[in-house]
Amino acid sequence: MQTKDSLINSEYESPMTIDKVHWFLDLFDELGIKVWIDGGWGVDALLGECTREHQDLDIMISWDDSAILTEALSARGFVDIHTDDHKDRNFVMGHQLHGRIDFHVIDLTEGGSAIYGPGEIDWVITESELDAVGVIGGRAVRCLSADYQVRSHAGYTLQDTDFADMRALQEKFGVKLLPEQINI
Repeated sequence: MQTKDSLINSEYESPMTIDKVHWFLDLFDELGIKVWIDGGWGVDALLGECTREHQDLDIMISWDDSAILTEALSARGFVDIHTDDHKDRNFVMGHQLHGRIDFHVIDLTEGGSAIYGPGEIDWVITESELDAVGVIGGRAVRCLSADYQVRSHAGYTLQDTDFADMRALQEKFGVKLLPEQINI
C-alpha cells in the first residue's frame, strides 16, 4: 500500500520546464543554499540552451543544505518518490505542480573538492569540476563542468538523450568522450 510520503516514480512525471527550474532556483536563493545543477539540465546549462525535454531537475547539494531543502520542500507539499537506486545521499522528491527534484548529496572538503555519497558511493569531484557556470533561461547557474558530465555518464546503460548530451558537449567544448558514449 502506498502512503502519502512514499509514492511510485510515475505519479509525478511531467516535464521539468524552464519555469519550474526557475521556481527551484528562486527557492534555493530564498533559503540561502548552494546548489549545483547536474544531469540533463546541467548539460543544457553548460550549452546555454534547452536542447530537449527533461523529466526532473538533478542537483548536487551539501549534506547540511540538503536537510534545509528537504524540510522546505516537505513544507511545500513535496513527497519522497520511490526509486530503485534510493540511498540516503541519492533520492528524489516530487510535487504534482513543481515536478521532481533528484538529490545527489555531497560533502565539501577543506580543499574545495567534494565527495559524492560518502560511505555509499565515494565519488571525488574536483574543485575545477565544481567551478562551472551555465545559463538556464537567461539565468546564470552553478553547475558541474563538461569534463565531470562526461565522467559521470558512464557505468550504466546510456539512453539516446545521454548520447545526444555527450555529442553536444564534445562539439561545444571539445571534451574527449569515453568509448561507451559514442553511439555510432
